[in-house]
Amino acid sequence: MDPELEAFIPFFPRNDLSDPVASRLHFACLAAAVPAPDTAEMEVEDRVVPADPDVVVRIYRPREAQGAVVWLHGGGFVMGDVDTEHPWATRIAESSGAVVISVGYRLAPEHPFPAALDDAYAVLNWTSEHAAELGVAPARIAVGGHSAGGGLAAAVALRARDEQGPPIRFQLLNQAGLDDRLDTWSARNFTDTPWFHRGKAIAGWRHYLGSRPATPYAAPARAADLSGLPPAYIASAEFCPNRDEDLAYALRLLQAGVSVEIHQWPGTFHGSQAILSAEVSQRQNAELGAVLRRALAS
Repeated sequence: MDPELEAFIPFFPRNDLSDPVASRLHFACLAAAVPAPDTAEMEVEDRVVPADPDVVVRIYRPREAQGAVVWLHGGGFVMGDVDTEHPWATRIAESSGAVVISVGYRLAPEHPFPAALDDAYAVLNWTSEHAAELGVAPARIAVGGHSAGGGLAAAVALRARDEQGPPIRFQLLNQAGLDDRLDTWSARNFTDTPWFHRGKAIAGWRHYLGSRPATPYAAPARAADLSGLPPAYIASAEFCPNRDEDLAYALRLLQAGVSVEIHQWPGTFHGSQAILSAEVSQRQNAELGAVLRRALAS
C-alpha cells in the first residue's frame, strides 16, 4: 500500500450497503464534508433531460471547451447523485477542458437494472442532439465514470454500438464494475480492502440486478463481442475487487481490435483518488483529465 494512502485507512468508514438508504445518507455526509470546489472558471448549470422519466443532470462548461463527456458517478449502483459528484465532476471539467454532463441516474434497489442505463443512454442522446447548444461537435462526445459509473459507461458504449446510437468518441472506465460474477482472483480475495471489498460488491450487484438475470448491458464483461467499440482508457487500483475484471476487459477490447490505454496503479485502493494530498492521487486525477483532453482534441 502506498504509505501516503495507508495513513488514511483508519479514518475510512465501514459501509456494507446492506441498508441502501442509510448508506446514501452517510455517503452524502462524507461528500458534504469535502471543501467546495472552485468553479469560477466555468459555468455550472442544473438541467432536466426529457426522458421517461426525466433525468437530472449538472452541466459544467469550461471556457473554450474541447468536446464533452457524459459522466457517471460511482456508488455501487445504490449511492450518489449530482451533488455528491460535484467535486469529481468539477475536477474532470477543469483538468480536461471538456464539457461535463454529470448524470443523476436512478438508484437501485428502488430502481433496478435497466433504469440507470436507460437514464445514461437518454442523456447521451440528448447530449448529441444538443451538441451545438453545448458548444461542442457531435463527433467529440465521450462517456466515462468510475466504479459503478464506469460499468454504466461501458454499457452505454455497447448499447450505442448495437442500436446505432450517437457516435461515441471515447470511453473512460476508472475502476469500473463490469462483472457481476465476481469470480476473478481480486474479486474473490479482496474481502477486507479499504472502502470497497467483495461483500460490498456482492451487495451492490444484488441491489442493481434485483430478480433479473445479468445481461451484457448490466455487466459488460458478459458481452461476447467487443468489436466496434470506442477507444478506451481503463484504470485499475491494485487493492480493488474490480482490478482483474478491468484488466481482463481491457485485454479483450485489444483482442477485438479496439485501441486501449491501460493503467494499473500500484499501491492504491478503490476510491483512494479522493485522498487528494497523496502524490499518487494527484497523478491519477491529472491523468484522467489529460486522457480526456487528448481523446477529445480536434
